[in-house]
Amino acid sequence: MNRRWQALARLFAVQGTWNYERMLGVGMGYAAEPLLEDLKAVDPVRHGEAVVRSAEFFNCHPNLAGLALGATTRAEYEGVPGVQIARLRTALCSPLGSMGDQLFWAGLVPGLVAITLLGLVLGAGPWAVLGFLLVYNAIRIGTAVWSLRTGMAAGMRVGNAIGSSWLPRAIEWAGPLAGFTVGLAVPVVANWYLAGFGWSAAIGAAGVAVAGIALIRWFGPGLTSVRFALLAMVLLLLFRRLGL
Repeated sequence: MNRRWQALARLFAVQGTWNYERMLGVGMGYAAEPLLEDLKAVDPVRHGEAVVRSAEFFNCHPNLAGLALGATTRAEYEGVPGVQIARLRTALCSPLGSMGDQLFWAGLVPGLVAITLLGLVLGAGPWAVLGFLLVYNAIRIGTAVWSLRTGMAAGMRVGNAIGSSWLPRAIEWAGPLAGFTVGLAVPVVANWYLAGFGWSAAIGAAGVAVAGIALIRWFGPGLTSVRFALLAMVLLLLFRRLGL
């Protein structure tokens, strides 16, 4: 298998060795190993240093980790001083983490989930879920391939390459589009879910939503929206079981 494809395949498991000491560092080192193999014959000492550097502390969004991996790998072959490569890795952590979160967790995922829910409500059935899986994974794989190629091509100039790419524009549109689709899906799905229960159920659902917002703001990080939703569902099942 081509070594670049080996590295790409390993990037999909970059969180497999996640830990508090190095975050994604060990996974990045494992993904870098195929790319650094040719350096061993050219400069064995440099190769050993590069392998160690590639596994040092690193943390960013896993879907964009290829940008850092490709850039630092090219820098190793170009003989860039190790100190500068380490600085590049550190400098990329926060931007890649923020951009990945905005593009995927705050944009693509909620937007696709909202569209999937609309599809289910409108009668698409399992095809809506299948469509979600196909679209998300197509974008995920395409982004990973682009990230590694761009990083390898740019090297130490990866910041400029990111700034002139499609990524900033996609992030700019991802949030508003997700907000639109979620805003469209919520009343449609709520109307479908509460159909037949009457106004009392609708008022109760609104009350739970308001209580959730208040409690999450009151308790802060200790009570996330996911935890509150799970608690609400458990209580709902309990009340139904008790016939309340």
